[in-house]
Amino acid sequence: MTPFTRRAILLAVLMLGASMLSVALTPTRHAAAEVATFNLETLIPSQFGDWQMEEHAFQSIVTPDRQAFIDSIYSQTLSRTYFNRDGRRIMLSVAYGKNQSDRSRIHVPEVCYPSQGFQITGKWKDTVSADSMNIPVMRLMAHIGNRHEPVTYWMRIGNSVARGLLEQSFARISYGLNGTIPDGILFRVSEINPDTRESFVLQDQFIGTLLSSLASADRKILIGSTGSKNEDVDIK
Repeated sequence: MTPFTRRAILLAVLMLGASMLSVALTPTRHAAAEVATFNLETLIPSQFGDWQMEEHAFQSIVTPDRQAFIDSIYSQTLSRTYFNRDGRRIMLSVAYGKNQSDRSRIHVPEVCYPSQGFQITGKWKDTVSADSMNIPVMRLMAHIGNRHEPVTYWMRIGNSVARGLLEQSFARISYGLNGTIPDGILFRVSEINPDTRESFVLQDQFIGTLLSSLASADRKILIGSTGSKNEDVDIK
């Protein structure tokens, strides 16, 4: 056997091994199949604590191509506006995707807002404390013209809470190494308010009241294992 033939055989073996390893590491089990069926419309109550859903809240017009894009990523979406006795309004958006693979993963707000003309002038990680729970969240300061919109969001990827693209990718890869394609939820609240500090205080109250109103199983759908009281699973 000539040296050239040996090198050719070795190269073929290495290529075959790489191909087999790629197949072995490709996730095949969908975590969504292990999650009880739920409906966001009924999961999120229309009234809780001091908050009540606004029946005829303005809904932005979504173009057909944008709607098709949303439908290709998310299995369910929910958009509502809630008001309290003081007339303050919180906008809630929840989106669920069964398949958090690279092509259909949740799009983070710091990417979506600029695509709609907003500027992101601030972004940082934070924690919302609610009913002895510590929820890792991302804070954004978004504005367009005279509209200032402080935003709080988190993503549940599988059973973990993630903030931003890096933590999202880390969670997806961790599940992928175990052969699992995780499901995921984006939970976002915001308020039109130039006073960022005051708005985030109200958003924290809204989040805490909502989560406390849910049964533990329903709360877990939104925040995964973070729903365990007195347990801080903050991702550094």
